[in-house]
Amino acid sequence: MSGHSHTAPPSDPELRIKALESLLVEKKLINPDAIDAIIETYETKIGPRNGARVVARAWVDPEYKARLLADGTKAIAELGFTGVQGEDMVVVENTDEVHNVVVCTLCSCYPWPTLGLPPVWYKAAPYRARVVSDPRGVLLEFGTRLSDDVEVRVWDSNAELRYLVLPQRPEGTEGWSEDRLAALVSRDSMIGTAVVPAQGAAS
Repeated sequence: MSGHSHTAPPSDPELRIKALESLLVEKKLINPDAIDAIIETYETKIGPRNGARVVARAWVDPEYKARLLADGTKAIAELGFTGVQGEDMVVVENTDEVHNVVVCTLCSCYPWPTLGLPPVWYKAAPYRARVVSDPRGVLLEFGTRLSDDVEVRVWDSNAELRYLVLPQRPEGTEGWSEDRLAALVSRDSMIGTAVVPAQGAAS
C-alpha cells in the first residue's frame, strides 16, 4: 500500500532541483544549512499560519465554524486561502468523543494553501502505513495520548479531497483575541498528530 511512492525514483523536477542545489553548494554560493532552515520555516512556521487563522476564526465565530464544517473549501476561501492542492477541502472537528488524524496512504496529498509544505514524516512509508493500522500507537509516538473512550478516526487524503483537522479550542483561552489563538495552533494539530494544549490562567 505504501511502498509505491517510497521506492519510486525521484521525478524529473526533483532531480533537476537536487542537481542545481549540489552545483550551488559545490561553488559555495549557498549554504546547505540555510536551505534546511528555509524549508523548516515554511514547513512549521510560515506555511501553517494560514490554517491557524482558519482554526482561530472557527473558534471565535460559530457561524464561520458552521460554514467551515459544511463546506471547507468555500469557507477557507473566504479568508483568501485557495490554490493548487487546496481545491477540495473537508474539515473534520475534534471533540471530546472523537479525535481525527489525516494521512495519504497512496502518496502525500496535502493541503498546501493552508498547511504549507508537508513534513517529511507525513510522506514517509512508515507513517502512511502505520497510522491506519495503529493510529493510537502512532499518536503516542508524537506525544499525543488519548483516553480509551475517545474514538480515533483516520481520514485518507487523495487527489480529489484533502482534509484539515479542526482541533479543540484549549481551556484557559476564554476572551483571547483571534490573533492570540492563532499563535497556539500548530501544523501537527491540524494534521491530528497533536492537540493544542490547555493554557494556564496566566496572561
